[in-house]
Amino acid sequence: MRPLIAITTTEHGGDYRVPQVMVGAPYLAAVQKVDGTPILVTPAHDEQAIEQLLDQCQGLMLTGGEDVDPSRYGQEPHPALGNVNPQRDRMELMALECALKRDLPVLAICRGFQLLNVAMGGTLIQDLASQRGGNILHEQAAPVNDRWHGARVDEDSRLAKIFGVTELTINSFHHQAIDELGAGLRASAWSEDGLIEGVEATGYPWVFGVQWHPERSEAEVPGDRRHPDGRLLWQFLDAARKYGAGELADASSMISSG
Repeated sequence: MRPLIAITTTEHGGDYRVPQVMVGAPYLAAVQKVDGTPILVTPAHDEQAIEQLLDQCQGLMLTGGEDVDPSRYGQEPHPALGNVNPQRDRMELMALECALKRDLPVLAICRGFQLLNVAMGGTLIQDLASQRGGNILHEQAAPVNDRWHGARVDEDSRLAKIFGVTELTINSFHHQAIDELGAGLRASAWSEDGLIEGVEATGYPWVFGVQWHPERSEAEVPGDRRHPDGRLLWQFLDAARKYGAGELADASSMISSG
């Protein structure tokens, strides 16, 4: 049986002004490419439904999208804050809580990376352009397949062990970023200008977050165009298989070779 991977969605107005749930198709394609079966968790699900869904799954993927409501980390909205979705925040925070209670493998992507930090008590920079500045545009105007800047991975991190490299080139489509790091998270990758681009949780078997989009193979190894994101997704599904088999090993042994 392929592992069931819970993938979070958002909710927007649809036809006839009826809300519809939405998620980018590449998330589902990426999970299926590494032999997982995606299951959607939506803002329309109530608490009992979320609990039951997570009971059936072997992994959780937190996806990209809207800004996290700053009230979740004790701040007032910045004038440049983008769209927020309180119902999505509620659903994803509960899904993450359920996953962490069960030691489920978690891969947090872009907004999901930021939400993971907020869930662990951290804060966000609400608008990089006005609050931080710098010489790297993190909300790039270049096409999605253009790698925009470099990133360094801590050579002693579990993320470096997964990627097999410590230098990446990535693209950037975010106007927010991690500010104060949440408790129990370790920063393990940084952009050229020092923004945190990757984290790993220290108290759980397999919990990682990245600011870029591995489901779109956005990271490359400089000079040879390898896509280490495939290794990250493969390791995520391998951890999900181990979880399903009841192999709750220590954190280091949850990263396999290959």
